[in-house]
Amino acid sequence: MLPSQPLLHAGVFALTVLQALASNTFTAAVYEHAVILPDPTDKPVSPDDALALMNKNMDVLEGAIKEAAQQGAHIIVTPEDGIYGWKFTRESIYPYLEDIPAPVVNWIPCTDPSRFGPAPVQERLSCMARNNSIYVVANIGDKKPCNSSDPSCPSDGRYQYNTDVVFDPEGKLVARYHKYNLFMIETQFNYPKEPEVVTFETPFGKFGIFTCFDILFHEPAVVLVSKMQVDTVLFPTAWMNVLPFLTAVEFHSAWAMGMRVNLLAANTHKTSLAMTGSGIYAPDGARTYSYNMKTEDGHLLVAELDAHPRLTPASPPAVSWSSYALNVERFSQNDHEFTGIIFHDQFTFTELTKPEGNLTVCQKHLCCHLSYKMAGKRDDEVYVLGAFDGLHVVEGQYYLQICTLLKCKSTDLDTCGQPVETAQTEFEMFSLSGTFGTNYVFPEVLYSGVQLAPGEFEVLNDGRLINKTKPTKPVVTVTLFGRWYEND
Repeated sequence: MLPSQPLLHAGVFALTVLQALASNTFTAAVYEHAVILPDPTDKPVSPDDALALMNKNMDVLEGAIKEAAQQGAHIIVTPEDGIYGWKFTRESIYPYLEDIPAPVVNWIPCTDPSRFGPAPVQERLSCMARNNSIYVVANIGDKKPCNSSDPSCPSDGRYQYNTDVVFDPEGKLVARYHKYNLFMIETQFNYPKEPEVVTFETPFGKFGIFTCFDILFHEPAVVLVSKMQVDTVLFPTAWMNVLPFLTAVEFHSAWAMGMRVNLLAANTHKTSLAMTGSGIYAPDGARTYSYNMKTEDGHLLVAELDAHPRLTPASPPAVSWSSYALNVERFSQNDHEFTGIIFHDQFTFTELTKPEGNLTVCQKHLCCHLSYKMAGKRDDEVYVLGAFDGLHVVEGQYYLQICTLLKCKSTDLDTCGQPVETAQTEFEMFSLSGTFGTNYVFPEVLYSGVQLAPGEFEVLNDGRLINKTKPTKPVVTVTLFGRWYEND
């Protein structure tokens, strides 16, 4: 006699848990999804039409979840806006929203779908997790009624939140997170009254979750890691790449290294909006990643991670980010110091005019030191050392301290800081450091073709970012990206 379906599922789930408990590692997956978008409209569509559109996207996500499970993944992260897109007003997004309860209700939507009213999206996500014995992370919209007794209640009588949900391998809702740092175009959503710090325990470590723009701010991002001591961060995102520093794979990999945690970053895929770049990142570099501006395909990534990265021998040591730079004499200046703009911020630059040398460039309290040697100085490419110490105030307000070795777009110095994806100059060595006023510094090297360099560089205890081996590809940027949260 064949076992009943519930018993079979329970057996599979128990086996999955035992396998995870028996190992200090786990297998993670992220899926970069080319979202099927609704037709733009200011008027709400019917609930049936909204669900039909969401089911089209969930059909794709379900295929990715099944494939990830078949490859042994214990958890999969899907992107922000991955189920309905982003072309909405406050009114037009309403048919896509569901009432998402707090996880303390102990709810498996797959087996009890109507407990909190209609919830077809949560039911289907729960069943995807349950049927494949995998944690499923998705981004959907939450609606919460309010009334005039609440002075913050919107005029339409409801709060609307950009929301991440997590279902465990039994299909139970185990986490709900309302995005706190909304991007400037997210007028369809409300800000939560207080930042949420959402964590949950798994057989393979303590997990935290936040969304996209949140990663640039102290709450919840730094609080999750520094105070709550999570091992792994789940990160649904709809990230529009901004070269040369805020490219998704570059910054997300750097953040994982700087914060010394795992980061599972799933991006939406829309090349016309420069949306691409997903990865599975560890404190010692990217385990796997994808950056694709050539096609409109989705992409599944699967990799193994340490369950408790801080406890492994490979965990990077704590860094005193300004130790070297504060104690070294300022390198000799040259006569090529000038200013330029990178993503609306005015940097101070100095040109690398020789094939090797030592340079310093300063802005306000930040001095950036560079030692370098090129394999050969080319006449058709220009590199600069840049420093920025100030408040960025465009799509948000946050204080930055940045040191960067940067390829200019052309030999015209006015192009320094403009987006660049390719380079031909090869370096023999580099060493970059800065007099940072913050301990939150994120290091990364970006090669030609928007490729990362895991294992080819390291950060020394004294704050120097150096190459471990001769760089295997031409360099686009070498960057120390500092966030001075107290100055926001």
